Amino acid sequence: MIEVSVTSPPSSATPSVASDDPFPGIGRVAAWLSKIVELALVKVDLSMPQYRVLAILAGGSSAASGLAKSLDVRPPSVTALIDGLVARGLVDRRQEDNDRRRVALRITDDGARLIVEADRAVEEQLAHIAGYLPNKDEVMALRSLDLWGQALSQARAARNQAAATDAGGAAR
Repeated sequence: MIEVSVTSPPSSATPSVASDDPFPGIGRVAAWLSKIVELALVKVDLSMPQYRVLAILAGGSSAASGLAKSLDVRPPSVTALIDGLVARGLVDRRQEDNDRRRVALRITDDGARLIVEADRAVEEQLAHIAGYLPNKDEVMALRSLDLWGQALSQARAARNQAAATDAGGAAR
């Protein structure tokens, strides 16, 4: 078992061009996993940003500004992405009944089917790779992704709470 410090990389993880280190460091492993997810999404004709948008919208409708906040990007960056998903019939735009200036983005039935297919493709690919580990390590590797999901959700909630608190203080 390899012990990893979250404050500093293992001494054997010093960057080098030709390294035989079997553990390249957490950041590089995360980047590698991201690439694996991107490759799995190719099977369902989605990019990583499109997948993220559909995943967020699968949880409920959103305004472009809220979507940009969830994606941690500026609102103009979301427009082209949404336009492409609308053109493919995966997302639709609807004016809100109570505020006609506000446009809500919603995942369509086709988008909902595609996000399920995409989730399945990603999960199958990650499970396939984890299958190269001994059984208990395979379970631990997959469970650790669930734990990362929880940590990321809690970090986002804390960041949003801090931003709301800061905005509330600025409004006074």
